[in-house]
Amino acid sequence: MKRLILITVLLFVVSCQQESKMNSTINPFFQEWNSSFQVPPFLDIKDEHYMPAYEQGMKENLDEIDEIVNNAEVPTFENTIEELERSGKLLSKVGRVFSNLASSNTNPSLQELQRNLSPLLSAHYDKISLNEGLFNRVDAVWKNRKNLDLTSEQSKLLNDTRKGFVRSGALLSEAQKERISEINSKISGLSTSFGQNLLAETNGFELILDKNDLDGLSEDVIAAAYDAASQKMDKTDSDEEKEKYNNKYVFTPHRSSMYPFLTESTRRDLREQLYNSYVKRGDNNNETDNKEIAAQIAKLRAQRAKIMGYKTHAHFILDDNMLKTPEEVYDLLIKLWKPAVKRAKAEVADMQAVAYAEGHNFKIAAWDWWHYSEKVRKEKYDLDESAIKPYLSLDNVLQGVFNTTNKLWGLNFTEIFDIDLYHPDARIWEVTDKDGSHLGIFIGDYFTRSNKRGGAWMSSFKGQSNLDGVERPIVVNVCNFPAPVGDNPALLSFDNVVTLFHEFGHAMHGTLTNVKYGSMAGTSGPRDFIELPSQLLEHWASEPQVLKSFATHYETGESIPDELIEKLLNASKFNQGFINTEYLAASLLDMDWHTISADDDIKDANNFELASMKNVGLIGEIAPRYRTTYFAHIFSGGYSSGYYSYVHAAVLDSDAFEAFKEAGDVFDSNLASRLRSSIYSKGSTEEAMDLFIKFRGRKPVIEPLLKVRGLDGSE
Repeated sequence: MKRLILITVLLFVVSCQQESKMNSTINPFFQEWNSSFQVPPFLDIKDEHYMPAYEQGMKENLDEIDEIVNNAEVPTFENTIEELERSGKLLSKVGRVFSNLASSNTNPSLQELQRNLSPLLSAHYDKISLNEGLFNRVDAVWKNRKNLDLTSEQSKLLNDTRKGFVRSGALLSEAQKERISEINSKISGLSTSFGQNLLAETNGFELILDKNDLDGLSEDVIAAAYDAASQKMDKTDSDEEKEKYNNKYVFTPHRSSMYPFLTESTRRDLREQLYNSYVKRGDNNNETDNKEIAAQIAKLRAQRAKIMGYKTHAHFILDDNMLKTPEEVYDLLIKLWKPAVKRAKAEVADMQAVAYAEGHNFKIAAWDWWHYSEKVRKEKYDLDESAIKPYLSLDNVLQGVFNTTNKLWGLNFTEIFDIDLYHPDARIWEVTDKDGSHLGIFIGDYFTRSNKRGGAWMSSFKGQSNLDGVERPIVVNVCNFPAPVGDNPALLSFDNVVTLFHEFGHAMHGTLTNVKYGSMAGTSGPRDFIELPSQLLEHWASEPQVLKSFATHYETGESIPDELIEKLLNASKFNQGFINTEYLAASLLDMDWHTISADDDIKDANNFELASMKNVGLIGEIAPRYRTTYFAHIFSGGYSSGYYSYVHAAVLDSDAFEAFKEAGDVFDSNLASRLRSSIYSKGSTEEAMDLFIKFRGRKPVIEPLLKVRGLDGSE
């Protein structure tokens, strides 16, 4: 009898194991993901699976909408608003995977699919947002809201849902709706082209050098460039191509490659060549040129805003943000612009003095900034970036940010090694709360590669919701750090460290979120608020006790010396003229592009940009952080009329961190608890300013930011 029971149990186990495997004959998106924590089965997903899944997802989504619209019952919060929340699950399932991989691990097939999907998805969502019957039900619930026993979260969801329909054109005439849909489709296609052109332009330039071109470069920079050339050789079967890279050194416009070269190389001619390859991306009058595309997008957005009843696109966008008008944004930017440019001019004078002292008679140019500012920094602060990097291996920094969130909120991170991801570089951790309960999954993808778009970002493969049971998120951070060379670990600059803490702040916003409705979870708030949780975490990166906890030399195991930390902190306000001026220039350029009227006809994007920068007095030694033709944030991302958000959030984060400073403990448990409950866990369930006030006890002030950036006249 015991033997029979054992056999039965074994057969049951085998049966369960077989059922848990993906059926290779069925599209993975049409199956339940029984993998650990419902991580997408990346190795089973093929490029050909996306379009059928998208098509089925759109069909199911529209069927769900029809069911809501045709419900014979009186519209209620439950049968209308909550059913809307439940709709589109398959579309979201495929969309999250595709959008993430199309950005971080793309290929020609995915890029073609992006181009084909862009107008289809735009039209699909317009069918929902411009559905008169659906809006009428939402509006009916909204009009009856005072008679409903709604929680505060439900009340905000109801208001946000109706506002979303109105902002999409629900109150427009049929002719206006058709025009809005047409504009949305055009913008979607142009935005996709802009992003793909930018990737092609970034990958389309290589500075291939011989050994005698490497003057001034450190051993690790040389090794990375040699490794880049070797990888090019390994990826080609052409003898001609192999010879092209044989015993050569490759540098590219990717920042992880370009910045070290601009900083260290003594070859001014080569610095100019590489720098110009970066600032001319999308501006080369070829098939991947972005000038006309950018101008078309801006004009279409202005036309759409006019139809919607707004003066400009910026007025339309800002109506949904913390700052409500272009005038408020310009006022904030100019308050910082004046001291920033003044500081930048002083920095130019310092660099020019060094160049003259070396016997040069040239005028400092934009491609000289990194090289000579580093010399000034060494002279003023005796701080050498290359002396810091050995203490900042990627694993050390990850442990540092894990430790920081452990001390703040008791979080723990356990790396998982038996889940296949979409690329060998990506790593995965389970995040648990202080009581050991599961909070979410965190994926980190940190190294530059040619099929990954530039920059750094946070996204998710699964959202958080408590509507139909507990659903915990799967979040991902994607960065572009230099990969390890040889047997050495990946070594980061301190700027890289700040970027890692920043994106991890977004990840924590996505992981700690705890709301009922998925559309309100995590980073769903106003654009000029959601940078607060990310930028706030940056402050801990430069705290001495935090640095001491993780910064150990990768060879000796020695902890970073106090003297080096002191130098780093003393130099923290160094080059702030440049840093703030290039950022503010881009923010002002964004606002100028999006305060044009529907009747403006921009013939030349370069002339528009030149006039914009001349108007505010940008000095020739600095280009905007993003010129028009590679300003992906605003032309192929979600930051149009919103790039200022980083500085608005900086006002918030500097003031918020000041609370910890005032408490005398950057890990003050009461403040940390309030920070989590008031901001990191709330998503967009309350008004952004109310959330800040709940944490800080008052509205934000700008003085802490001016102090942090050395723009208060104290330096």
